Amino acid sequence: MKLSPCIEWQFADEYPEMPDRIRAIKAAGYDHAEYHLWRDKDVDAVAAALDETGIKLTGICVDPRRSIVDPAQHGEFLDAVRDSLIAAKKLGSPPMIVASGFTREGVSAEEHFDTAVVALKQAVALAEASGVMLVIEPLNDRVEHPGMYLVSTTLGLDLIEAVGSPNLRMLYDVYHSATMGEDMEEVLAGRMHLVHHIQVADMPGRNEPGTATLDWPATIATLRRLGYEGALGLEYRPTLPTLESLAKSRAALGL
Repeated sequence: MKLSPCIEWQFADEYPEMPDRIRAIKAAGYDHAEYHLWRDKDVDAVAAALDETGIKLTGICVDPRRSIVDPAQHGEFLDAVRDSLIAAKKLGSPPMIVASGFTREGVSAEEHFDTAVVALKQAVALAEASGVMLVIEPLNDRVEHPGMYLVSTTLGLDLIEAVGSPNLRMLYDVYHSATMGEDMEEVLAGRMHLVHHIQVADMPGRNEPGTATLDWPATIATLRRLGYEGALGLEYRPTLPTLESLAKSRAALGL
């Protein structure tokens, strides 16, 4: 498994500008990276740094984030997808992360699901035309993101199956799943083909692997047993200077 540091947070103290973080990641020996929103970055400068270093992005967010479960926001959501696809093309067409939005009071689970499928099918049609992957990410509502609709890995995989496009897959975050009390092997068994990317952070705290309670050798062994050999996004808040933090993470993960 290749490691993909999240340079939204890593190297942020050392290098305020994203292009310099890309160069720093390359100098540290990595070939992949990811970050969150793109509108607050200089997309052309980031693209130039990616071309210069050969770094490949494993993900950026659809920006701005809008709800897939609130029909009133679907127009803005699709506009955000269109704009983000233009940015993604400049950045090497990385996968684009879709946020679900918040649960609507008084609306049934069935209506939430059906409304999300409608929005995702429209977004996926745009992504298919551009040759870009969309990924949905279940978050947690116990520590961060209170009120978030998509907090279940099983629900997220059900949405992907309902949409039925190879351009929609899951971003599975070990930290969020553990925070929600999920059994990783149970929720992913038989469905790993629907997972495009995985992110890691320790729990509790969302810091480097090896700083809290998760059993990382067992986690990596389980992911391999389930058939995952893709990238691991190091999406955590570092407690150490970045190079020390990355070394600690690599040692904890055994990679």
